[in-house]
Parts: sequence; C-alpha cells; structure tokens
Amino acid sequence: MSYIFQQARLLNPLEQLDCVGSIKVSDDGVIENVVFSNEPIPSSPDDRVVNLEGKILSPGLFDMHCHFREPGQEYKETLESGAKAAAAGGFTGVALMPNTKPVIDSPLGVAYIRHHAATLPVDLEVIGAMTVESKGEHLAPFGKFRSYGVTAVSDDGSAIQNSQIMRLAFEYASNFDLLIIQHCEERSLTMGAVMNEGLFSTKLGLKGIPDVSEAITLSRDILLLRYLEEHKLHDPLIRPRYHVAHISTKASLDLVRQAKRQGLQVTCEVTPHHFTLCDEDLFTAEKKGNYIMKPPLSSKENREALLEALADGTIDAIATDHAPHALHEKECPPDQVMFGITGLETSVGLTITELVNKGVISMQRAIELLSVNPRTIMKLKPIRFAVGEQANFSIIDPKKEWMVLEEELHSKSTNTPFINRTFTGKAQAIFHKGVLH
Repeated sequence: MSYIFQQARLLNPLEQLDCVGSIKVSDDGVIENVVFSNEPIPSSPDDRVVNLEGKILSPGLFDMHCHFREPGQEYKETLESGAKAAAAGGFTGVALMPNTKPVIDSPLGVAYIRHHAATLPVDLEVIGAMTVESKGEHLAPFGKFRSYGVTAVSDDGSAIQNSQIMRLAFEYASNFDLLIIQHCEERSLTMGAVMNEGLFSTKLGLKGIPDVSEAITLSRDILLLRYLEEHKLHDPLIRPRYHVAHISTKASLDLVRQAKRQGLQVTCEVTPHHFTLCDEDLFTAEKKGNYIMKPPLSSKENREALLEALADGTIDAIATDHAPHALHEKECPPDQVMFGITGLETSVGLTITELVNKGVISMQRAIELLSVNPRTIMKLKPIRFAVGEQANFSIIDPKKEWMVLEEELHSKSTNTPFINRTFTGKAQAIFHKGVLH
C-alpha cells in the first residue's frame, strides 16, 4: 500500500520550496512521485490517500535538546513515553542529553539507547557526555563515541568550570568532528539559586541567578575557541564547532553575534518557554514549580532580545529542553523544585502562536529553526522532497486552535506551565519509517 499526501503546502526551506503539491510514498517509505502543482496524484484502490489541503507538509521536525530520563529515572520518562510525546508534538527525531543515571559517558550507554529505540516511531540521536560522569574532570572517550555514530557531546546541566579541561574538550572534539554543546553557567554565581535575580526574586524572597552567569561561561568558551583558531591548534581540515544550549540573555546573544562575525563556528538554540515567558510570569503563577528551570525565565528585556535574535537570524534553532519531572518534584517549595519543564508537545503551538502569528518570523523560518537547522548543526542527513529519498515528514495544521489539557499529554510527566493555555497551530501527524503516526 502506497501513501499519497495530496495537495499539501509543501514547505522545505532546504530546497527553497514553498508551494502546493502532492507526494506519493511507497510501502517501504521511499518517495515515488512529487507533483509541485494543484494537480492531484492519481490513486488506485490500494493507495491510502491523505488529503492535506490547508495543511503544511514539512521535513520531519528535529529537537536537538531533550531528556528522556532512561536509564535510571524511568518514573519521570522512558524512551517509549518520550518518543510518544515527540511524535505527538510533530517531531520525527530528537537528540537525547547524556545526564541520565548512569551518565551516558561510554559507548555502552549509546548502545543501550540505540537497542531500545529501534522500534520507536522517532529517531533517537545520542549526545555523549563531554567528561566522565559529567564531573568536568576527565574527558569521555570521544573517539569511541564517534565510532558509534555520535555527532555531539555535552555535559548539559553541568557546565565545565575548568578552563584547561574545556580547552582539551575543544581540541579532542575537533579531531573527531564532534559538536560541543555547552550549558553555559558559572556555577559559583548560581549555587542554591532558584530564579532570575531581580525585582521578582527579591519580592519572593528567593535567591536569584544573575543572568551574567551565562555570559561569563560563554565568553570564556569563545575566547578559547578563538585562541585555538588563531593558533591553528587543531586539524586544519576540521575546525572546532560550538553550540550554545538554551540561550537566554542579551549579553549572550551579543557574544554569539560577535563570534559569528569573526567567522567562528558558533551556533545557538532557544527554547519556546524562554521566548514566551519571563520572570514576572513565575512571580504571578499559582504553581511556581512549573516555571522554574535553568537557565531561569529572565527579564522582559532579555525576552525581547531573544525575539529580535530570532528575527535577525542570530538564533539558529528552536529546541525544547524537554525535561520531565514527577509531581512531587514540582509541587513543593520553590527552593526544593527540580529544574525543567516538558516541551515536546507544546513547541509547535508556541512557535506558531508566539512567533509566526505575531509576525516575528515567517512560517518558512519556523520550519528552518525546528527542522532544517538542527539537523545541519548536528550533521545529520538532510531531508529532501525528491524521488528516491526516504520519506520523513511532519504534518502541521497552522490554523488549528487547541488547548493544552493535562490528560491528553503523552509524556509520562506533565510539568508544563502551559496547561489550559490555548494555542493556534498544531502538529497533526508524522510520517516516518514508512508509517503514518
């Protein structure tokens, strides 16, 4: 049985494609025919025709920053429940951060996830730890990671504080063409802190995280990267690549802009909750636990800077930092709350509602941020709408109005601040691995 996706808005920024068209896919998931016009593809009784008039058919969305908690904390999320949440949110692939229990700091952990992910509806890319147990003391085996197909390393949630270790990480990662993903945080400034330092942390009597803690670590890393570039202390054919996770402040954005102007291979991502919310939302919230994450929700000024950076191209990707936690880890005093929120199932809705419909970015730019760029940054195979290519699609209804209801979420955890919020724009389905989900 072949699938025919009829008269969709075919939207693929990689191919500069935005038109009405139809795609036929064979029963083994290979594209058989593409028509770039209003003319439908003829069908037979054995074909399954999916009418997508008014819907967007895009290359499969990819989230390059997720936590699925397995192994070790399956009470929060499993590979299976996380994959279901990803598919429901329109994602055909995600990259998993290594801060599980135990930490994914060896090929054994990579093999475990790959083995258990084989039958899931979405691709699971594994990001290896930068250092053993993510302690920032000894580098993990980058070469072995590369031999297992890993393309990126990170100690997410635990930024490397030692500059010599960070330098070595750059040097060794460049030898194996591994992307370094950094959670930028100067921990001496953030220990014991809960939310953004400012008026609202003072009013709540909570220890604040100064937003400069992000820029301090980022500045050091860019200085190291520039030093290595200037002194050619790496394989000249493979330059160090650096990606800033969940960027959240104007100071950090200015550093990224400067690094890009200087020709350094620096990219960054933003989360939907950071471009939507600010610290005042935490202050006024009844359930404050679902507004507490790292980096924290920052000031309105920093949120505006993120919107400007999305519009001008400084920000390269949207990533959810999907971080599920159990109820007891969120519904407790603010200074005892676990950091992070879920995000896979609300990402498309927030992007369309808060960015596209408000004129911050175009729909083409949204797909670029949610699909094309994350795959490019992680050096994954690009998705093309061409005969002979594997079909990997997300189907999005940009006009669908819907409410986030706790009982309808697919993740094992429901720690999101967007419960009962209404969005416009929703992922309708994905087509991947030859199956429509």
